[in-house]
Amino acid sequence: MSWNNAAMANNALPSTNPYGNYTVVDTVPKELLHMVDSHWYQFPPMNPLWYSLVGFWMVVMGCLSVAGNFVVIWVFMNTKSLRTPANLLVVNLAMSDFLMMFTMFPPMVISCYWQTWTLGAFFCEIYAFLGSLFGCVSIWTMVFITADRYNVIVKGVSAEPLTSSGAMARIGGTWATALAWCLPPFFGWNRYVPEGNMTACGTDYLTETELSKSYLYIYSIWVYIFPLFYIIYSYTFIVKAVAAHEKGMREQAKKMGVKSLRSEEAQKTSAECRLCKVALMTVTLWFMAWTPYFIINWGGMFNKPMVTPLFSIWGSVFAKANAVYNPIVYAISHPKYRAALEKKLPCLACATEGRDGGSDASSTNTAQVSEKAESA
Repeated sequence: MSWNNAAMANNALPSTNPYGNYTVVDTVPKELLHMVDSHWYQFPPMNPLWYSLVGFWMVVMGCLSVAGNFVVIWVFMNTKSLRTPANLLVVNLAMSDFLMMFTMFPPMVISCYWQTWTLGAFFCEIYAFLGSLFGCVSIWTMVFITADRYNVIVKGVSAEPLTSSGAMARIGGTWATALAWCLPPFFGWNRYVPEGNMTACGTDYLTETELSKSYLYIYSIWVYIFPLFYIIYSYTFIVKAVAAHEKGMREQAKKMGVKSLRSEEAQKTSAECRLCKVALMTVTLWFMAWTPYFIINWGGMFNKPMVTPLFSIWGSVFAKANAVYNPIVYAISHPKYRAALEKKLPCLACATEGRDGGSDASSTNTAQVSEKAESA
């Protein structure tokens, strides 16, 4: 009977498994086995090609993100005209993205090379902690950037302008709150464990205790669900305000018998519309990057069969790519940033002359007006 039971256990793996009775856990160092959930023992090793592809992807994304975000930080902080309260939030976003990739992409590449996590149990927890920390800082920085856009565009002249002290308070609060939320797994409220592909680490979404799940419930609401609905709500009114203002300007121009009004107010409306689109695109890309992690975590809690080692890869792949988006978006769409970049690093400046020069000029004038209003 014992031999039959062993045979049945061996046959539990899919019959198409080319690796025999090996599992994805077999290459994990012994000191990590206590952190690996029994759910992963049923899966065969992943095709080595996946490790090569993910490793290559991480090298490309890591180099682009570290270089891009460093340039954004350096240009903003060394250009006096760009050191506005609103841009302090942009710098904080670039800083969190820079630190995320600077600390996380080398371990991921090493793990892909060895096809398992080889850096020890403690560093596995640190890796997961840093990913959670910088991700939380990024999303709440995006929330405050959205709130500032709402304040400027929807409330207009009646809004209280963002000050440098107010921006620094928001930045400090973001880091403090993120740190407070990311420390509990070290003390028993959930935990940081290897993910199914065994090349990265994250929160434990497979432990079935209510205590462990409660952390993910609250954390998901705090760093994903609430910010998502807040940003959608804010941008709904931002788009409505911009559309209403542009409609009013068109009607006024029609009454005056001209095609458009070239006043400063019309220029401001055009620039605000462009900034709205840029910020909306940035936020959309951010949620595209972090939604896979949300699905993986909730899938692990309520539908374990859907979470396979290969499926768990996409959380890391999409999340790390997010750190590349922001410097590219701001380099292409921020006129004053492009001007500063052209002066300080001409080899990296975007060639924009002749493409939308008029819009750039009006946007630059608007940015100057906005800065004066904020400093007043």
